[in-house]
Amino acid sequence: MNRRNFLSLSIGAVAASGLPALSRADTAIPIIDTHIHLFDTNRPQGVPWPSKTDKVLYQPALPDRYRKLARPLGVVGAIVVEASPWLEDNQWVLDVAAKDRIIVGTVGNLEPGQPDFRQQLDRFRRNPLFRGIRNGNLWDRDPSRQLSNPQFMADLRYLAQAGLTLDTANPNPALLAAMVRVTDQVPDLRVIIDHLPQITIPEAAAAQKAYEADLRELGKRPQVYVKISQVLRQVDGKIPETLDFYRARLDEFFGIFGEDRVLYGSDWPNSDKWRPIQVGLGLVNDYFNAKGKTVAEKYFWKNSIAAYHWQKRDSSQPG
Repeated sequence: MNRRNFLSLSIGAVAASGLPALSRADTAIPIIDTHIHLFDTNRPQGVPWPSKTDKVLYQPALPDRYRKLARPLGVVGAIVVEASPWLEDNQWVLDVAAKDRIIVGTVGNLEPGQPDFRQQLDRFRRNPLFRGIRNGNLWDRDPSRQLSNPQFMADLRYLAQAGLTLDTANPNPALLAAMVRVTDQVPDLRVIIDHLPQITIPEAAAAQKAYEADLRELGKRPQVYVKISQVLRQVDGKIPETLDFYRARLDEFFGIFGEDRVLYGSDWPNSDKWRPIQVGLGLVNDYFNAKGKTVAEKYFWKNSIAAYHWQKRDSSQPG
């Protein structure tokens, strides 16, 4: 099938789904979405997130619903990132993922430094879909408070030896500083910083200088990846949808981390709080496709293999 026919079919699929077409989207490049969340608000035990008062998010977010939105946009696989501190929700996500081949990996919620960490990690990593854990500014588990805890660092070494990743959550300057210290002590640990475009840069000159130094230092470390996700921002009650508004920040991060360590993530369904999934995808499509197909392929799928070591489950998936 030639490129023109492929694009025509892709555009038609988007139209049939009721979604607006992506702006200049190069749908010939397969997409691995490295950041989605799954939960089922209809479970008898409920969910720890989102809240019942959240009129946008409080509905089941399951693979079938995601697939109907994402496949017409060129997404062929996704990695589920934890949305719950409940231990058994690690297994729940794995069970849900096993039934749908669009899910190529999961990032769980376990707490390094706790007595049962290694036992639970060994339990879940027996499933090849389990690709790592998340720890950051979420669930009251700020890693910057654990840096002097030798068991925390020992458990991160165990995580690295298992070939698994550490995803961070909700970056701020303190979290970046903590990741510099973590990767100083555990240099073979693959670290993935999520939602970097959402970081708030400090205003004080000294704090800003320290933030910039930490960001540049992380940029020198080949085992540190960043998700160019949650790109959209609210300014004066409005959410700009033009690439030019976001270009300077994207240029900064791309300049620091380069083409080999940036990842695509939609943050679905949390992205619905901002705009439908295709809006954010359209922006990064324009940005990375302008850099050429080689760079776009790295961002949209090749780098995700290097970061997560996921394995394809469906013939539509690359790698």
